Amino acid sequence: MSTEAAVQIPTSLVDAAAALPPLRTAIVNAGTPLVMESVWLAAEARIIEPVLFGKRNDIKKSARALDWDIAALEIVDADDETAAATQAALAAGSGDVAALMKGHVHTNTLMRAVLNKKAGLRTGRRLAHVFAMYLPDRPQPILISDAALNVEPDEETHQAIILNCIDVARALGVSRPKIALLSATEEASEAVPSSMRAARLSEWAQGEIETADVFGPLALDLAVSTQSAQIKGISNPVAGHADAIVVPEIVAGNALFKALVNFAGACAAGLVTGARVPVLLTSRADPPAARLASAALTSVYRHHMEASAGEKASPQTGSSAAAEQQAES
Repeated sequence: MSTEAAVQIPTSLVDAAAALPPLRTAIVNAGTPLVMESVWLAAEARIIEPVLFGKRNDIKKSARALDWDIAALEIVDADDETAAATQAALAAGSGDVAALMKGHVHTNTLMRAVLNKKAGLRTGRRLAHVFAMYLPDRPQPILISDAALNVEPDEETHQAIILNCIDVARALGVSRPKIALLSATEEASEAVPSSMRAARLSEWAQGEIETADVFGPLALDLAVSTQSAQIKGISNPVAGHADAIVVPEIVAGNALFKALVNFAGACAAGLVTGARVPVLLTSRADPPAARLASAALTSVYRHHMEASAGEKASPQTGSSAAAEQQAES
């Protein structure tokens, strides 16, 4: 049975974001009460400085319903969700805003605008979604990727997912992230294709990544339970101590994150990484705590990436690093 307990706001994350300068964030198609409530929560917590893209009259009407005075906020009038997404992405590419937040807009419409070459938001790295799952009585979150964007990622996309996970973990203060590659078994077997891919990715990471531990295949219990890892004799640093779980495809990730939300009362903070600016994807089903946590995660991540930009924040090597440098030139 699903838990009925209210989702708790991860105060450590929200406090960390509130201690930073508010993140200037484009709200894409902002003119509905639910979207404006999310924006109001984040703005009141001094996590974001919103720039509202959408129909001006709808935005003002929704703000009045919340008794929120938005006279000091910038509004960019846009006729529909496509226009709002296009204008917001261009604003992000020009540096006018530092993040994008999904409002009342289809995800594919928003992501098309982000990927449009005219927006200038491509970096050479694949986009990936990362959830930071905050569980009650657990001091640190566990990351899950990709559970929302990449449906059946190939090996190259999995490499980008791993790199993006490392970036987010480091933004949250994990100096040497431990990344578990999820499968149904700890042994590479041709009968379980995800286990074979995890083994190849683990070998790739050993040669390419120096500032994180990446290991797989691992079943879920072996990724998070030290007791299970000891019983099965797996002594890798990741086993039983995973900071992040890279799932084989979206169904596994979607089921895992929703199980943690519905059965364990987790608060799911999420964002899309890999573009010049982070993209905050909120859902109508998200409770207010999750929407606020996602805004906080986006702010912490963006400020971390800005602070470490001069020293190569993620352990890129080879073609991925060259591609990003070329995109930035």
